[in-house]
Amino acid sequence: MKIEVFNDWQNTPKAFAEGEDSVLLSWDGEYRRGDTIKLSGILPDNFYMVKIDAVLEESLVYINRDTVIYTVPFFEKKTSMNPLAFFGNRHYISIRRAMDFEIKQYRNLAKNTFAQHEESGVYPYAYANVETRGEAVFAARNAIDGCLATKGHGEWPYASWGINRQDDAKLTIDFKTRVDIEEIRLYTRADFPHDNWWVQARISFSDNSEETLHMEKLVEKPHCFPIKKKSVSSVSLDRLIKADDPSPFPALTQIEIYGCYS
Repeated sequence: MKIEVFNDWQNTPKAFAEGEDSVLLSWDGEYRRGDTIKLSGILPDNFYMVKIDAVLEESLVYINRDTVIYTVPFFEKKTSMNPLAFFGNRHYISIRRAMDFEIKQYRNLAKNTFAQHEESGVYPYAYANVETRGEAVFAARNAIDGCLATKGHGEWPYASWGINRQDDAKLTIDFKTRVDIEEIRLYTRADFPHDNWWVQARISFSDNSEETLHMEKLVEKPHCFPIKKKSVSSVSLDRLIKADDPSPFPALTQIEIYGCYS
């Protein structure tokens, strides 16, 4: 496998490392707008542990391509991330094959700090039919980044999935492979009185089953929903019903889906 850092005006990488089942790249220099990180030599349809920056947590991900391109975020695209991410002149990137015990352990399967806005062959992947004004701080990927701060809205650490007041808003978490799940937790944004909240929603699964979720006004606490254990490849959240409150702005800070890979 290889890790390479490219800018957008040269064909040769400004940083490079390679290895067999594990690669670590530590390098000195600054990221510039237009830079990309290329992970190649991946065996498709396998699990990997990826740490794309020293500030971001390592993520267990399923990758179905032999090459993944990660675009280093700048300016508005970075507002949903810790401002120290990709900052400074010393950096750390790693990728390795995941071990069996890491794949099989019970965990929040939805969490992916390596997720990008565009589909890149890395899963879990979050997408939605609406994101408020197309802004990074309201993108679907924010709902799986592991950040649970609910008492604000906007830039990190308060990024969320924003629905732009759209009644038919729908969020989907795609795993691309089978997962055995038995609990879902929702952290709804709670920047009151700016925010509203949802009193009901539907959760639907790739096996065509669905459940109705009932919620209340919570601050920094998850709505916890045990479900009958099932094996699925995707989970969707929709039919979101707002509370009878003057604010038109409900939003989702985080979705957690607990279980194990099949």
